[in-house]
Amino acid sequence: MSSTGPKQAIYASLAEVAQALGHPNRLELLEHLAQRERSVEELTALSGMTFANTSRHLQILRRARLVDTERRGKHIVYRLAGDSEVVVLMKALGRVGERNVAEVDKVMGDYFHARDALEPVSRDELTARLADGLVTLLDVRPHDEFTEGHLPGALNIPLSELDARVSELPAGTEIVAYCRGPYCVFAVEAVAALRARGFHAARLEDGFPEWKAAGLAVETGAAG
Repeated sequence: MSSTGPKQAIYASLAEVAQALGHPNRLELLEHLAQRERSVEELTALSGMTFANTSRHLQILRRARLVDTERRGKHIVYRLAGDSEVVVLMKALGRVGERNVAEVDKVMGDYFHARDALEPVSRDELTARLADGLVTLLDVRPHDEFTEGHLPGALNIPLSELDARVSELPAGTEIVAYCRGPYCVFAVEAVAALRARGFHAARLEDGFPEWKAAGLAVETGAAG
């Protein structure tokens, strides 16, 4: 039996995608690109890697067709290829890790669950609460990411500004905070800070990219 038939050819291509996902720095780069397109320089600053290492990881992602590029003047801009599909793939990878990998489960328990004993709010729960007008949505990502896309009606207060702007949040309503994705710590830290001030706060189980990938409504532009 031939070992180079169509199934093997497909598996070889899928293996290249899997290999491209097989590095924490590349997963982090994909998370950043799930918020908005970015230049290599921006991704270098966000990741803390050198320019050379950032470029090398991005080239691996590009060869696996996980990202696309566009030249704008002197800069190369990267974006996710097949936006929703890549986000769904990363979400599936996370679910497998949480269910089957002890180290992932331990980190989830030691960091996320230890700081947030309440169950996060699911997308379905949030949709129902929004329809009833029962919650205030808080996007704690940086302003540039919020402007590129956010949940409808969300208020944007980046985590670094929360202490100074907490008075902008309405008292007496539940606040649901979200950030870049299920492993982004901004929402966890924001919820902890709000609860310490007496707010009824919870975090969304996912972030903006997962919400958008699910086909739910989003808005663009700055708040207000």
